[in-house]
Amino acid sequence: MKTIETAYSPCPNDTFIFHAMINGLVDTKKYSFLPYTGDVEDLNIRAFSGLHPVTKMSYHAYLHLRNRYTALDSGSALGHGCGPLLVAKNDRSDFDRMLVASPGRYTTAHLLLKLWKPEAMNIVFARFDEIMQGVADGKYDAGLIIHEGRFVYPGYGLVKLIDLGEWWETETGLPIPLGCIAVRNDMAGISSEIGSILRSSVEYAIQNPDDSRNYIKSLAQEMDDEVISEHIRLYVNEYTIDLGKKGRSAVKRLEEMASSRGII
Repeated sequence: MKTIETAYSPCPNDTFIFHAMINGLVDTKKYSFLPYTGDVEDLNIRAFSGLHPVTKMSYHAYLHLRNRYTALDSGSALGHGCGPLLVAKNDRSDFDRMLVASPGRYTTAHLLLKLWKPEAMNIVFARFDEIMQGVADGKYDAGLIIHEGRFVYPGYGLVKLIDLGEWWETETGLPIPLGCIAVRNDMAGISSEIGSILRSSVEYAIQNPDDSRNYIKSLAQEMDDEVISEHIRLYVNEYTIDLGKKGRSAVKRLEEMASSRGII
């Protein structure tokens, strides 16, 4: 049996969709999958070195790495009402004076921020799970939050300045492409098999949502059951099963916008 190292984040949507595949609850054919979990920007940076044959990455990173990786049709985090939020302690609009914490140079959140306000802010990079506390403590004027942050930021005394997913949807009429699962191109000969296994794992997760609960909670940053459930409902959807024509159009539009502004 061939072992394939597979990298994904500890966020509930990723652990939800990979649980069955990693634990052999679906037919994995002649493969076993060895998990590596890391922060999304950690995964992006590791992908630039080609460290994992199968990996989660932000679509922003993927647009830089299309010559090294191919995105699978299954596994994407893409949808409506699920984009990153810019938050602060108080409602404000003096963006040119703000010190803004971003969750990573190659995150799609950072790309959206640059598309929205290309030169309006001073940006520093921080782990996504440290940004809200940093804003609350006054370390940053504002923070760009992703993942489960959109459900819990009021608890840090923060307010939303803009929902960049809403901005994207108004601009394009398309769902926002956040992250994908990609296969390194030297594995191209088996990428369709891996894609099929991953799709089976996604479908198993949707049909058996309680099976992965303990695994998800063992890795989740935010342990509240309702937050975990909301996270999965928001980020796992029809596009996670299959990107489809509309999903591919969204990725293409992101590429066109980033290219036209010289970002990629």
